[in-house]
Amino acid sequence: MIRRPGRLALVAVFVAAGGLLVTSALNDTLTYYRTPGEVAADPTVARDRVRLAGEVVPGSLSRDGEVTVFRLADGGQEVTVRQRGMPPDTFREGEEAVVEGRLGTDGVFHADHVVLRHGNEYGPSAAARPEPTDAW
Repeated sequence: MIRRPGRLALVAVFVAAGGLLVTSALNDTLTYYRTPGEVAADPTVARDRVRLAGEVVPGSLSRDGEVTVFRLADGGQEVTVRQRGMPPDTFREGEEAVVEGRLGTDGVFHADHVVLRHGNEYGPSAAARPEPTDAW
């Protein structure tokens, strides 16, 4: 009977150690989601790696070689984003986008990854839809 509590304690130690390993591994991969309003209110929230989401401001997109610069807006606040490399082909002004990176001390968000946000409704475009008929 004495050996059984020892085994339970050993199992508990292994479970706790496994939990700590999983938690520390996930902690290194987490990227928090922020809006331009949150970043404007407290720039320190984006000093660590974060995701920043908003609408690409029309007229703000410019490219200079491998660098793309644009502004993301949400709730009346804007943040300038600088990304090395080309965003996805479907990247457009006026569309929702999510960028991953860090806010620099210059107030510019330095992104290393751009993802487009899409609505949750997918289907063929209006041009591809057949017109309804009264064949019945």
